[in-house]
Amino acid sequence: MNKLLLAITHLAAVGLGFAAGIYLLPILSAPAAPSAAELARESSGALYQGEFRRDLKDSDALHWGEGRLSVGRTSITFAGRLAPGPAYRLYLSPEFVETEADFLRLKPRMVQVGAIDTFENFIVSVPPSVDVAQYTAAIVWCEAFSQFITAARYR
Repeated sequence: MNKLLLAITHLAAVGLGFAAGIYLLPILSAPAAPSAAELARESSGALYQGEFRRDLKDSDALHWGEGRLSVGRTSITFAGRLAPGPAYRLYLSPEFVETEADFLRLKPRMVQVGAIDTFENFIVSVPPSVDVAQYTAAIVWCEAFSQFITAARYR
């Protein structure tokens, strides 16, 4: 009985440590967030504005974002905070979505703009082949776990 209890507690500790590592690694390895001056400079030519909100259908305590999004021809900036996580990507969508199912349904019509490496403020360069006016919403998606994080309608 003691060996079984010992095995269970050790497995629980390993599992807890693994989960904490998955959560903390992106935070510990994230680069410095862009400053307010960098955000202001990059967003000065923005064509559209939007807002990430915590109260979307598939956002929850571990998957959320809140703050102001600015969309320009050459860059997309965000002043706010995202829940930490691995492998975040910014997508542009022809329709606003707020659930994982809607994201997966529309993904073939979306364009992936780039990676998001910070959880407070970000600047993502828009590839020259992407016309932001062809889309209406921006979505933060976790590639590692196929998880919806947040979305903003900008047009």
